Amino acid sequence: MKDVDPEYRSLVDSAAFLLAQLGSHAAYRFDQLLAPLDIKPPQYGTLRILEANDGRTQQQLCDALGIHRNVMVSLIDNLEKRGLVERRKHPVDRRAHAVHLLPAGREMIARASVIADRLNDELLGMLTPEDRARLLAMLRRAAIGNGLTPGVHPGLTHEPGTMPMYDPDHI
Repeated sequence: MKDVDPEYRSLVDSAAFLLAQLGSHAAYRFDQLLAPLDIKPPQYGTLRILEANDGRTQQQLCDALGIHRNVMVSLIDNLEKRGLVERRKHPVDRRAHAVHLLPAGREMIARASVIADRLNDELLGMLTPEDRARLLAMLRRAAIGNGLTPGVHPGLTHEPGTMPMYDPDHI
């Protein structure tokens, strides 16, 4: 670690600051690395969610993941226009459409996953494999302990243009 000006010592000893700093850096780098594929991190995340939930309706996906309906519709619309997913009539519910990954979507997941793995190595390359495993386990526990949905970015869980409300009494 570089020497830190004593004036900023309290920030480098703050888990909240360090997580925000690393999170901001990781988000920026992931966006940069995905740019050649012409895909954004939320689109990649949606493809990964669909990979594990192929054929579910948009509403089922929203309910299971706690994602706002408007967010999901926008993401699916974008992916459908790009030929990565398609909506098909649901086999049982005539009012609903099931969302399915197309071969191009599966190929995009494969290509973007290589980039995601490369970013993980970049971010944690200075840690031993044992330290990486411990860090991931602790971060998962902290995320779940704070009520976050595993595998779902909190930015997808609320209506576009709104910010989640924080309870100041919870702090």
